[in-house]
Amino acid sequence: MTISSSLNAGVAGLSANATRLATISDNIANSATYGYKRVETDFSSMVISSSGGTYAAGGVRTTTNRLIDESGALVATTNATDLAVRGRGFLPVARATEVTAGNGDPQMYLTTTGSFRTDADGYFRTESGLMLLGWPANPDGTIPVYPRDASDGLEPVRINVNQFSGEPTTRMSLGVNLPATETYAGSAGDPLNLSVEYFDNLGRSENLQISFTPTVPATGTSNTWTMTIADTASAGAVIGEYEVTFDSSRASGGTIASVTTISGGAYDPVNGTFIIDVAGGPIEVGIGQPGTNAGLTQLSDSFAPLNISKDGSPVGNMTSVEVDENGFVRAFFDTGITRTIYQVPLVDLPNPNGMVALDKQVYMPSPESGSYFLWDAGDGPTGDVVAYAREESATDVATELTEMIQTQRAYSSNAKVIQTVDEMLQETTNIKR
Repeated sequence: MTISSSLNAGVAGLSANATRLATISDNIANSATYGYKRVETDFSSMVISSSGGTYAAGGVRTTTNRLIDESGALVATTNATDLAVRGRGFLPVARATEVTAGNGDPQMYLTTTGSFRTDADGYFRTESGLMLLGWPANPDGTIPVYPRDASDGLEPVRINVNQFSGEPTTRMSLGVNLPATETYAGSAGDPLNLSVEYFDNLGRSENLQISFTPTVPATGTSNTWTMTIADTASAGAVIGEYEVTFDSSRASGGTIASVTTISGGAYDPVNGTFIIDVAGGPIEVGIGQPGTNAGLTQLSDSFAPLNISKDGSPVGNMTSVEVDENGFVRAFFDTGITRTIYQVPLVDLPNPNGMVALDKQVYMPSPESGSYFLWDAGDGPTGDVVAYAREESATDVATELTEMIQTQRAYSSNAKVIQTVDEMLQETTNIKR
């Protein structure tokens, strides 16, 4: 019984070290595989109850564990959509075969890195056939509220590289100096004209025709102007008229003293703005607060549009797409505007090592990993998303080679045990009666 158990223990030792060598060889083979998580082999003894002075060898058994929570080093790349997770969390992906099959929502898998590029249909996918998943943004760039404990709402990130985009003008500010000499008695009183471009809801260029007409008194100076605003999109209709009076005191000379609304939206002295309605909708116009030098001023004898700013842009072509550290997928256009089109969350689980490991460095949640939660990158326990980067293999080749030497010696020693037991059994069979 005892000598037979020694033989069984030796055989178990061979099998255990063969398993360890298999994990070592797998780790070394994938030492250059991006996102690879190394596997380790643990040994545990098997104890058989013994009685008296005899002892029965129980042998050894092995368990393998993939260390999914271990991260490799990040290396820089030149592709804007090479992504890696820095810290805790996983990128949600789907298999391209499931997406193209069109059989409902694809299964969500998890990975820590990927080289995503647009395919012929505009999907972000890797060469191994994984598609990046994200929440689509609203037309204004905001992200709707989606459930965080399920993959509902996630869809493959799809980019229309031929997409056009324009933004309507919603606000502008006028920094204009009006000549103080024009409000003196005896001045000509001719209006001073200014044309300011804006963009409508379809990205078309329109203009606000603004005229400043001085009030010329019989004597002295009035320091008062009538500001009239017409919209070219409405066939030149007047959409706002305001009477602006400037301060002539020593402390605040040349700044706005008061604004009287004749037509259009009411002037707000707190913010120094009023709202006018063009053909496509409202635009907030800033002319400055009373007593400040921002906006309209009345100084010297020159008419000078000094600083005119506005938002909005004409129709432009998409030039590039990038993913920021918070997982927002942003499209850049040649007009200088940037638009958020998706948000890629980071998925976290209580026990990442409990996930089911699949090929192509992807993992699937399981009961052992616990329930997952979708976080905004950088929030909660998760790290952030790094673009222009890939995660290297978690394998340390030097450590694996050292363990391979140990495994080889252990395997040889177990083989020696079997050889010794064989010789002992041979001696037993040679005993003569």
